[in-house]
Amino acid sequence: MEPGELKKFCLSFNAAVEEFPFNPTTSVFKVCGKVFALTDLDGEPLTVSLKCDPDEAVGLRAAHPEIIPGYHLNKRHWNTVTVGPLPGRLVRELIEDSYDLVVAGLPKAERLRLDRP
Repeated sequence: MEPGELKKFCLSFNAAVEEFPFNPTTSVFKVCGKVFALTDLDGEPLTVSLKCDPDEAVGLRAAHPEIIPGYHLNKRHWNTVTVGPLPGRLVRELIEDSYDLVVAGLPKAERLRLDRP
C-alpha cells in the first residue's frame, strides 16, 4: 500500500477527517473528534498507528514482526504497523477495525448520526 492509498482509504470512512495537531507531517485521521489512525505519509518506512482490541493486538504482534506496540501510545490498545511488507488487504482490515473500535466507543447519538446517509 502506497501513502496516497493509505490516506484515501482512511478518508473513505463516514465522517473521517485528516488533521495535523502535532506537526505539519503527522496525519491524524479522526471520526467525530476521536483518533483512529496516525501516520507520517512521507515516512520511510511507511508506518501507521491503529487502535486494536487488546487481545487481538497480542496475536497480531506475535504473527507479524511488522506490527509492534503503539509508538508513543497506549501499548495495550494501539499497534504501529509497518505497511510495506504486509499485504494491502491486511492493512485495510486493520484500519477498518480501528475505525470500528473508535465508532463503537462514541456516544449513541453520534453513532446514530454516522449511520444516516
